[in-house]
Amino acid sequence: MHTWIIIGGGIQGMTLANFLRKQKAVTAEEIAIIDPHEEPLADWKRCTETISMPFLRSPFVHHLDVEPFSLTNHAKNSPFSEDASFFGRLKRPSLSLFREHCEHLAREQDIRRSWIQGRVASINRIENGWHVQLEDGTRITGTNIVLAIGAGEQLHWPDWAQQLRTHSPGSVYHVFDRELPEFDLSQAPFTVIGGGITAVHLTLKLHKLFPGQVTLLKRHPFRVHDFDSDPGWLGPKYQHAFRKTRSYTRRREMIVRARRKGSIPPDLNVKMRNQLRQFPGLVADGHVHKADHQHGTTALYNEHGGLLQQTGTVILATGFQPQLPGREWLSPIIEEQRLPCADCGYPVVSHTLQWGPGLYVMGPLAELEVGPISRNISGAREAASRIVAAQ
Repeated sequence: MHTWIIIGGGIQGMTLANFLRKQKAVTAEEIAIIDPHEEPLADWKRCTETISMPFLRSPFVHHLDVEPFSLTNHAKNSPFSEDASFFGRLKRPSLSLFREHCEHLAREQDIRRSWIQGRVASINRIENGWHVQLEDGTRITGTNIVLAIGAGEQLHWPDWAQQLRTHSPGSVYHVFDRELPEFDLSQAPFTVIGGGITAVHLTLKLHKLFPGQVTLLKRHPFRVHDFDSDPGWLGPKYQHAFRKTRSYTRRREMIVRARRKGSIPPDLNVKMRNQLRQFPGLVADGHVHKADHQHGTTALYNEHGGLLQQTGTVILATGFQPQLPGREWLSPIIEEQRLPCADCGYPVVSHTLQWGPGLYVMGPLAELEVGPISRNISGAREAASRIVAAQ
């Protein structure tokens, strides 16, 4: 029987594993990390590689290790030069350095001994712990269980795009779809739908590969912010009022207002503006309402029937659905154990992120307690600190 079962081996789950190993001296054998992929951070790696993101949006102190300056110290002892490893006044780490640091931590903590590849079919409360059954029939038991699942499998497909996918397979993809083909195997020209950081990174990548054959179609002007929420949410400036708010409906409203959805950092805005001087057709404005595919070409129309774009392949950079992650196998245990949920369907948990006896949450599932940073690396560190401190 394991001491800790962590469901999810992404940023959230791996951060907790490192905190447990280093702060509580929990052995690798005492931890079971359940994830559908072969290795840690597999989904995160795939997504960042797809859009060729050179630097993270978060600063150098946001990483998976316990010590705040771990990433900086790692850079000094690595072949990466400091100039190439960090960007700007906020010292945002390069993707290559951050990935290498994550892989170093996984090796250092011997995470392979904790790793169990599989998909959760159900979880059940047992005497003094929890039982998890995987889709392949494997059974895992543990004293504590942590739900560290994200929204990576809840891609947002607008209605018109779903209809296009049904009637014309291969003409539209979501950028984070696992079935996304290699770009050079897709039909040019390309139209990217979205206006946030993912859409802009993807557009610049495709523009480099296929000059003059890419258009970013967005609904709003570029929203330029360093981070996807105000840094005041990292400390008491905003967290104090958030925690004092007893209404979870009100907390949800605060989270929605705080999130800078569809925003991009200043340096990315500069890159795009520089390209627009030479290629003014790289960006267009419009809200797609309908799509029609004929003879290898897809036409995109607005709500008035006006033609917005004719393209070969549409790639959505439209984010994720806001619904509860893991709902299929969480719903039965919520009902059986009478786990408290807010009107929005998300968990109501304690300050230590405990949802039930030996049951904890991180990431999106913890946002009504951690706030708008909950899904980010900073939120993973906050959640891991709270869970570990409660033991």
